[in-house]
Amino acid sequence: MGRSPDVDSTAVELSQASLLARLKELARLFLRLGLIGFGGPQAHIAMIHDEAVARRGWFTEEQFLEGVAVCEMLPGPASTQMGIYTGYLRAGQLGAMVAGLCFITPAFLIVLALSWAYFRFQGVPQIDNLFLGISPVVMAIILGFCWKLSKKAIKDWPGAAIALSVLLLSLLFRANILLLFVLAGLVGLVVYRPRGSSLRTGVWLAPLVPIIQGLPTVLATVPGDLLSVSSFWGLDRIQDYFVPLFAFFLKTGAFIFGGGLVIIPLLEAAVVNDFGWLTRSEFLDGVALGSLTPGPVVITAAFVGYKVAGVLGALVATVAIFTPSFGFIMFAAPFLLRLRQNPWVKSFLKGVMPAALGAIAAAAIPLAATALIQPTLPRTVVAVTVGIAALIALVRFRRPTWQLVPAGAVVGLIAGAIV
Repeated sequence: MGRSPDVDSTAVELSQASLLARLKELARLFLRLGLIGFGGPQAHIAMIHDEAVARRGWFTEEQFLEGVAVCEMLPGPASTQMGIYTGYLRAGQLGAMVAGLCFITPAFLIVLALSWAYFRFQGVPQIDNLFLGISPVVMAIILGFCWKLSKKAIKDWPGAAIALSVLLLSLLFRANILLLFVLAGLVGLVVYRPRGSSLRTGVWLAPLVPIIQGLPTVLATVPGDLLSVSSFWGLDRIQDYFVPLFAFFLKTGAFIFGGGLVIIPLLEAAVVNDFGWLTRSEFLDGVALGSLTPGPVVITAAFVGYKVAGVLGALVATVAIFTPSFGFIMFAAPFLLRLRQNPWVKSFLKGVMPAALGAIAAAAIPLAATALIQPTLPRTVVAVTVGIAALIALVRFRRPTWQLVPAGAVVGLIAGAIV
């Protein structure tokens, strides 16, 4: 005998009610984590683990660690992707969307408010004094991240050679960073190929050769191609700002290997040098404001978008930079769980990690000059002292960044008024 229609409809209603309850629970949890999640990506992941595994038992320790491994393998902010992954396991595609959006939204709104205040009161002496202390702290955070990443990324001389090569090519020749990442990954395939294999076993890479050869042209023309599409559809009114913003940040979001701070060389090369959307000083201040939020540092994209095209520009930039993260988790999670075991993928990523380190170090040098070299000698002494103190506090005493940035602001405000 078949089931009665009443039983079937009741089961559907219960299923829908269960899904709705799960979505509400995810929304409440990740809105709260998005508001209190200070301390960087490792703190975010620890909070998610505490809530989803230890307290609620949504999935096992093994499932959680598998998710962390997948998110660490992917480009993009790992902690945000872990939130999306948690939502995916708990309530499918809708759960992934709800968890990710709720985690990002508080940081976006905070950066939006701070961006408005920054550009509204830019040039006011008190604001300059605040960033006299904040900017050196941000430099310390970047250098501290380089130190931690170096211990993970450089374990042999090929890794050191990749990092140094990317550093020199980025600094001296301003080479395309995304292209350098791809080339470093290909070097990783050769140097770190699986034991017992030869390059002959990697003949499947042959079809990639023409793609790699054409990559510089593709990367350079993506915004232009989108502009032509925009013109075709009669969107000329917004193409001057929104389409270039979306194209650039979408491309950037797909290549943030090694942690959220990898966004710094990608952004600095484009928004300061190529597009001229921000000055170097404004860019460094934007990174500082992004570090003040409880969310991922890539939310700095909202600051850039706001400068270029106001509130809608901030929204476009934010949506674009997080779109790859949602796509990777929502539509490729089962495949990625298998892919992370592929030895060739691991070899590729072993080449990309030191390249990310070299790119960050190359971007840090001009940014350090902007942060530390002030108009007067006393202000320069203050900036250098704050930077050194913050670096010691970060590396030696492991103080969280959300404590250091406000402390730097207080010191800058006081010292700036004196000197």
